[in-house]
Amino acid sequence: MSTPDTPKKVPQFSALKLTPAPAHSDCCASETCAPQVESVLPADGQRYSWVINGMDCAACARKVENAVKQVQGVNHAQVLFATEKLLVDAASNVSAQVEAAVAKAGYTLRDANAPAEKTSPLRDNLPLITLIVMMAISWGLEQFNHPLGNLAFIATTLIGLWPVARQALRLMKSGSWFAIETLMSVAAIGALFIGATAEAAMVLLLFLIGERLEGWAASRARKGVSALMALKPETATQLINGERKTVPITALRPGDVIEVAAGGRLPADAALLTAAASFDESALTGESIPVDRAAGEKVPAGATSVDRQVQLTVLSEPGDSAIDRILKLIEEAEERRAPVERFIDRFSRIYTPAIMLVALLVAIIPPLLFSAPWEGWIYKGLTLLLIGCPCALVISTPAAITSGLAAAARRGALIKGGAALEQLAQVQQVAFDKTGTLTVGKPQVTGIYPLDIGEDALLALAAAVEQGSTHPLAQAIVREAQARGLNIPTASAQRALMGSGIEAQVEGQPVLICTADKFPAPQLTQQIHSLEQAGQTVIIVAENNVAKGIITLRDTLRNDAKAAVDALHQLGVNGVILTGDNPRAAAAIAGELGLEFRAGLLPADKVQAVTELNGQTPLAMVGDGINDAPAMKAATIGIAMGSGTDVALETADAALTHNHLTGLAQMISLARATRANIRQNIAIALGLKGIFLVTTLLGMTGLWLAVLADTGATVLVTANALRLLRRR
Repeated sequence: MSTPDTPKKVPQFSALKLTPAPAHSDCCASETCAPQVESVLPADGQRYSWVINGMDCAACARKVENAVKQVQGVNHAQVLFATEKLLVDAASNVSAQVEAAVAKAGYTLRDANAPAEKTSPLRDNLPLITLIVMMAISWGLEQFNHPLGNLAFIATTLIGLWPVARQALRLMKSGSWFAIETLMSVAAIGALFIGATAEAAMVLLLFLIGERLEGWAASRARKGVSALMALKPETATQLINGERKTVPITALRPGDVIEVAAGGRLPADAALLTAAASFDESALTGESIPVDRAAGEKVPAGATSVDRQVQLTVLSEPGDSAIDRILKLIEEAEERRAPVERFIDRFSRIYTPAIMLVALLVAIIPPLLFSAPWEGWIYKGLTLLLIGCPCALVISTPAAITSGLAAAARRGALIKGGAALEQLAQVQQVAFDKTGTLTVGKPQVTGIYPLDIGEDALLALAAAVEQGSTHPLAQAIVREAQARGLNIPTASAQRALMGSGIEAQVEGQPVLICTADKFPAPQLTQQIHSLEQAGQTVIIVAENNVAKGIITLRDTLRNDAKAAVDALHQLGVNGVILTGDNPRAAAAIAGELGLEFRAGLLPADKVQAVTELNGQTPLAMVGDGINDAPAMKAATIGIAMGSGTDVALETADAALTHNHLTGLAQMISLARATRANIRQNIAIALGLKGIFLVTTLLGMTGLWLAVLADTGATVLVTANALRLLRRR
């Protein structure tokens, strides 16, 4: 298979910026198997990107890394299994050397933008089909003529061994000495030497079957990412001077006008030009109900126009749409490995050489020291060699973490790596910012209390004075009047009073709007005090220095805040509000939700509070503002709301892109399920090996069962990890 001459050169990865989302399977052993490095690649020199062909095993990315790291001039190499990418950081252009090194390891590369080459299922499975046919012929001959059947099994073994041994030699040359291909080759050749020809052939057949099963399971694990990549269409309809033109999405630039038919997907982030339309954003946000958008509102790439043909203005550069940023997050997440994953990786590097030494000692010590028969103990040693392959153990953690991250992304929760996922599983308490996190972030009119005029008249009078103001309280009053369809009078001579309020002339009369403490109104004192104790912001409307009534406003709770807190309590997770707002407002929100609170906090105070709480039990900090970023960093894990600032989103270890608080409990529940899944996988991997280790030493199991145990364990742990994708 040919490879491109020039790989894709990509820019250095910066902190991710999220926008609110209105043929050969090489399974592993020991040091050759680990899917990711522990930290993000440093940026020395230039960075190049390829897609790897034929990488079917999630635990074998290290083989490619080992091969590439030996190329002179390569500073760092990273394989991202979820997106099948190879990233290389080099001081100069070493693309030809990298491609040659990867080819020697048994893989091929293609440019990141090039389409995948299609191969026929028959061609992919030809080695397996050939071996099955030859095994059937050999078994048939064995029934009628033992010598001839024995020769047939030898021929079958040699034919099946050829590609396996060749790959083992390739991997040894590229620095991977203890690959499963090496163990399989040694076991098959050893079985031939002691006359176990049928078992030697069966071992190779089971190995090839296991490869196909692992490839299938690995492709299922990548399915979530592939589905995300498929959300973007390859072409777009661009409007140029009123004419429609079909262009590739890479040709679109900010400011271009595009058209999307009903049922079509957006090729880029865009602003709606059509008056109004509904969009299905479920693939990106997890929101099952179509979202109504008005002209000027942003719509993310990958969203589907539900009910009509729409025109939009492109906002994102090629490669920087909402989908692209999520894919980059998944790639960056793979670089942040969980502590348990790093431990198992280190353990496997010692484990496989140790098990090979044990197998050698089992094969030679009983015959040398106790005059035991050589043939039987060599056979047991070869069986231990195959049982010792740590493939299932090594894949147990990354398979579960990849599935957990994909399942979370499908639900609109982006978690930045296995380490963050593991920390999230430990969370026992959550600290919430108030404004914009538990509340909508926009004050709303909650009450109108007129004295000697009607309720609507009081509101219209206040709205007349506040029209044109950018103050959040003023905008809330105007919005409420417009929502009620009131006829708002025209005001003149508007003048802001420093620290007091605002005044204007309305229908020839002076009207003042100010906070309750700036206007003497003895008859309203008790009522004002009661409303302020309930967390309301109280303003007085006065005409000709006579109070006409009061209007109360408050930042209201999100619709799902109560349900989110209740869901956390069901998981045994406690909550506390940390806010810079005044104690009265914080107490009102906390009282509605049944949470404790600390109010009047500066950013430094929030950090201190988070550090104190984190010292008691692992804590997650949920926020959306710049002032929340330091506290999010100080917590066990920081979680940003999708509508938050870029600083908060970049600082956080996870983000709720759909902006729904109920996703918080789902995220923690999924993290705990992933942690349990990892433990189950490790138990399966080690448990099966332990059982077959004992039965082999007792002479109860042989070579073919050893391969079946290893392959079976690998498939079992992968299948168990895939259950996370179906978790509801």
